[in-house]
Amino acid sequence: MTVVDDNYTGHVEPHTAARRTLPGAFIVKASVGPMDNNAYLVTCSRTGATLLIDAANDAEILRTLIADHAPKLSLIVTTHQHQDHWMALEEVAGATGAPTAAHRLDADPLPVTPQRLLADGDRIDIGDLHFDVIHLRGHTPGSVALALRGADGNDRVHLFTGDCLFPGGVGKTWKDGDFEQLLGDVSSRVFDVFADSTVVYPGHGDDTTLGTERPHLDEWRDRGW
Repeated sequence: MTVVDDNYTGHVEPHTAARRTLPGAFIVKASVGPMDNNAYLVTCSRTGATLLIDAANDAEILRTLIADHAPKLSLIVTTHQHQDHWMALEEVAGATGAPTAAHRLDADPLPVTPQRLLADGDRIDIGDLHFDVIHLRGHTPGSVALALRGADGNDRVHLFTGDCLFPGGVGKTWKDGDFEQLLGDVSSRVFDVFADSTVVYPGHGDDTTLGTERPHLDEWRDRGW
């Protein structure tokens, strides 16, 4: 898979990848599998230490990306238990020897038992990079988002939301009360905490910002999805 290194837009075509370069980190965003899942390699510029967010599918492609762009893989985080987000987890973890992590409420369905169980408020350190763990309930019981601070050399946050927040709304829910819980968590734990400049990297599709999405919160609440 060729990685496009210039003019990062937040959009990647199916089965392609793009690289965003920040002062303290670079992010490789790859679209993998038949559901066009986003897998993210986030690398500390100084140390080369890397976090993989969702070994979603196409294990061979992910292994090649890791070998070519992020050979110091320190941890694999699975954002939630749905199968399309972990199809390559066992193979990638086995090939790289990298430990894995997930929230305890979503750990049991995973093909690899996580060495680290995440909880709301935890911090993940990858080289000089620090990710805050945000537990967002509703799409699944144990979905997590990861907030990367300081990679820009300023206060802008880079937020990896799994399937909890997308351009145009929150993630899909199934049971009565789940939508209200998810929108409530996204409102109180994301929109009430982070600035409009926060960049959102979802589990599928294009990037967005909290400033773009914030004016539509009441609309989402009214429509119920």
